[in-house]
Amino acid sequence: MARLPHIKQRLENWAMWRARRESHGLGFASRNMLANWMASAGEVSRYSRDVTIPVLHLEAEETDEAVEAMRLGYGHLHVTLMCVYVKDLGAAGTARHMRRQPSTVYGQLDQADRWIDAYLQAKRDAKDALLQRASARLGGAP
Repeated sequence: MARLPHIKQRLENWAMWRARRESHGLGFASRNMLANWMASAGEVSRYSRDVTIPVLHLEAEETDEAVEAMRLGYGHLHVTLMCVYVKDLGAAGTARHMRRQPSTVYGQLDQADRWIDAYLQAKRDAKDALLQRASARLGGAP
């Protein structure tokens, strides 16, 4: 099966966020805000050479929650994601580290994508149900 592109992108964003967090950056970019503004305004300067990739912090935190939820019951998927994205071993390095075939690692990445997608959808559904109950309560109040 093919990986889910939107989840793969989330995991790449999560890996950058996590690397910044672990380097004591609290997940925030270390670039000067003036340099960001100048680069976005089209100014050509010495600052525009160091373009940082934006990290969506709320999305990364939500992805981190999903990955950590995998730890219990789906530990092999959690280890696979940590090796591929956090330790940056790639599929071949992860296969060597976990003593598995690369095809198994690719299969586990696919399983992890689908598990995270289902987790996030369940979380959205629960939030929507809570909002509907709250709006029904408010609508029914005198």
